[in-house]
Amino acid sequence: MAMTHADHHDDHHDHKPSGFFQRWVLTTNHKDIGTLYLVFALIMFLLGGAMALVIRAELFQPGLQLVEPEFFNQMTTMHALVMIFGAVMPAFVGLANWMVPLMIGAPDMALPRMNNWSFWIMPFAFCLLLLTLFVPGGGPAGGWTLYPPLSLQGGNNVAMTIFAIHMMGVSSIMGAINIIATILNMRAPGMDLLKMPIFVWAWLITAFLLIAVMPVLAGAVTMLLTDKFFLTSFFNAAGGGDPVMFQHIFWFFGHPEVYIMILPAFGVVSEIIPTFARKPLFGYQAMVYATASIAFLSFIVWAHHMFTVGMPMGGELFFMYATMLIAVPTGVKVFNWVSTIWKGSMTFETPMLFALGFVVLFTIGGFSGLMLAIVPADFQYHDTYFVVAHFHYVLVTGAVFSIMAAAYFWLPKWTGHMYNETLGKWHFWLSTISVNVLFFPQHFLGLAGMPRRIPDYNVAFADFNMISTIGGFAFGFSQLLFVYIVWQTARGGQKATAGVWEGARGLEWTVPSPAPHHTFSTPPTIDDSMLAHGNTAH
Repeated sequence: MAMTHADHHDDHHDHKPSGFFQRWVLTTNHKDIGTLYLVFALIMFLLGGAMALVIRAELFQPGLQLVEPEFFNQMTTMHALVMIFGAVMPAFVGLANWMVPLMIGAPDMALPRMNNWSFWIMPFAFCLLLLTLFVPGGGPAGGWTLYPPLSLQGGNNVAMTIFAIHMMGVSSIMGAINIIATILNMRAPGMDLLKMPIFVWAWLITAFLLIAVMPVLAGAVTMLLTDKFFLTSFFNAAGGGDPVMFQHIFWFFGHPEVYIMILPAFGVVSEIIPTFARKPLFGYQAMVYATASIAFLSFIVWAHHMFTVGMPMGGELFFMYATMLIAVPTGVKVFNWVSTIWKGSMTFETPMLFALGFVVLFTIGGFSGLMLAIVPADFQYHDTYFVVAHFHYVLVTGAVFSIMAAAYFWLPKWTGHMYNETLGKWHFWLSTISVNVLFFPQHFLGLAGMPRRIPDYNVAFADFNMISTIGGFAFGFSQLLFVYIVWQTARGGQKATAGVWEGARGLEWTVPSPAPHHTFSTPPTIDDSMLAHGNTAH
């Protein structure tokens, strides 16, 4: 594929800052900031995973084995906060930082200094959150939803946790504004909106979701803060408040948040499947409209998390049908991925394996979500391990698998080296088998009535818990192989070509591998052969 004039120019004048501090701390380069986000997310993923292993180790057998119930509750809360705000979201923001400018032919992000600032807020926020474990009374223990009155019974951790959440929110909003400004203002000439890669579309829509809902979370936790320290009664029934109001406000944030963590995953998979099927994506425009529909619907389904609070029948029916409606655009996406695969000349490199694993296992998570949408059934499933199994299928085999697929897919572009394909396949199969051993038995535990967030349980649940814990440790330790593969690839290995993958199309595959520090200093000229979906947008 022909390189633009800018790329030849960049090869000779690759002005990387000298010195570690200049290069990494003060950087305004979108690639370096993307790398920082991805490394940070990987560290948090391992930390959150370690917390999950504490939970699973305690649940290996009935009875209290390893930790006190209070610490167990802190682990469940911290595991969720670290994984959602520290691992999954920053990983997707890192992918956006790295890839969006390359995909649309922009020289950098629109607001590079703000980009630096939005990253550096994150490590401080998480230091603050993790330090709560060392204050008197320990960390937050009210579940990741922070429902009052339970979440307000903590000691010093309440203010620290809420301030940390505010900082994460500020970081997310800044990142989202930057992504929107970049996509709308900095596309190369000829890159119309309906010629953009689906990954860019997914992030444009996700960024609007972030800007809409992060302030809602900020409002909810600020009301918690004033209830705790300034004697207000937003959620205190004794003072005329309503704890259920917190649930409404929280889930108005919480449900779009779920889609903030999955829409970029849809974008990643929509880049990978056409590449390895060697066909344009089936139904490009339908994919864009489906993504936008999911984003819109995510705002009107929040109370399906609250069917058991005593809602009026009309409310239950509305939220039940609205929730089921989300299955339609999601089904369109799955249909389009399968249609892209249909009669393609497929090869099964590691990114494609993770993408296919995503499609199959995410769909299982979607089906259990439809079961949870049915009000009378949800009365049985609510707050059981069935719910835990459902959202982990969506977030682990969904979001996390797509992040891993993206890492293998773009790693050669980032480092200039091919990863070890054999090790990559080992990582995929170990992860896929163990993740099902970990989460599938939890469906049965939930159907049998095991409540979530408990450190001890009836002996009747023992067998499935033991299987689940074995799967958990196998899955956790499999990820060390991923860390090794990434480290090994960054160090060296077989040189990657500019195109990397035989079926790859799109602007990012026109620059050399590794991508130069500065790309597209003169905008590339775009013809349809470069675009990921050829002429299908017309």
